Amino acid sequence: MNIKTILSKDTISLHLKGTTKEAIIEELLDVLVAAHQIQDRAAALAAVMEREHKMSTGMKHGIALPHGKTSAIKDLVACIGISDNSVDFDAIDQKPCRIFIMTLSPIEKTGPHLQFLAEVSLLFKSAEKRAQMLTAESPQAVLQILSE
Repeated sequence: MNIKTILSKDTISLHLKGTTKEAIIEELLDVLVAAHQIQDRAAALAAVMEREHKMSTGMKHGIALPHGKTSAIKDLVACIGISDNSVDFDAIDQKPCRIFIMTLSPIEKTGPHLQFLAEVSLLFKSAEKRAQMLTAESPQAVLQILSE
């Protein structure tokens, strides 16, 4: 799977304003709605929050991967948000997050969802890539960083 086939400049948002996990999730959903990736925002929100209540999707190194499965979409959709401020996301390393990658996938399709998460997690093992993402000045710059 090529991350760039899933993401576009319309699904990348810099300077997220939210200060809580819930606010960040809401903002990311707004990105997907504005990009015409999801139509049923309520169903998408319910899916992501249901998954979040089972176990936090805050990872390590300031990255969170909120995600969910819903019948409201036909194919995997994703977006990236970067916050200027650190947000407590109940991460497994107990550190706040600034890079947020949200995915939604259909209930009946497991493969693409897992492939996307695996590819994203490999990308962000690099401290250099994480630092570049945090200082990116445009969605196009984020796409460039992801493709290197």
